[in-house]
Amino acid sequence: MGTIALGVRDNVAARFWGSTNGKKAVMAVTGLILFGFVMGHMLGNLQIFEGPVAFNDYAKFLRSVPLGLWLARIVLLTSVVLHVTASVQLVLRKRRARPVAYASKESIASTYASRTMYWSGPIILAFVIYHLLQFTFGVTGVPDYQEGEVYRNVVSGFGQPAIAIWYIVSMLLLCLHLRHGVWSMFQTLGVNHPRYTPILRHGATLFAVVVAIGFISIPVSVLFGWVS
Repeated sequence: MGTIALGVRDNVAARFWGSTNGKKAVMAVTGLILFGFVMGHMLGNLQIFEGPVAFNDYAKFLRSVPLGLWLARIVLLTSVVLHVTASVQLVLRKRRARPVAYASKESIASTYASRTMYWSGPIILAFVIYHLLQFTFGVTGVPDYQEGEVYRNVVSGFGQPAIAIWYIVSMLLLCLHLRHGVWSMFQTLGVNHPRYTPILRHGATLFAVVVAIGFISIPVSVLFGWVS
């Protein structure tokens, strides 16, 4: 009986993952997890404006709970893999359903953010990988990287205009991605109503803009010498 029950559950999970709605639901839930991480990460990063002691203490605090840190990393990594996989499979499924493109495509009901959703995602993923190599592992982008000196490493990294500009452009793409992603999440999870739709749409835009401004304020402040 246990084997049969397990087989039934596996079959249900496979059918759910194999359906278009199932993939959209997975993208919505994993997107919610990633949105929460982005907001928390931004708030943590803004502590750089409190000075090197406060910022380095914040970084030390994160590393002081290794079990919690690794659990968070595993959840985030799993969410990223599921989010990207579902996104790619949905794109491929859409292309198979319409192998011949429209002769003239009118983007009436879509926004620029939604039309760039599928290529902005991989660019952001590439940025995240580079960002980890730069500030977490010190492989590239930080002259004389010093373990534990997080404040110094951030200032040194963003003190290079090319890297700072790359970061700013990536955050602008993240803003577009978040704006459409948050709105799509509400729709996928059924949280939409004609009365609340404008509020949800404006809320998604506000969330994306606040996140972008928060992240961009750091390299801009370093470039202008406000954080040094």
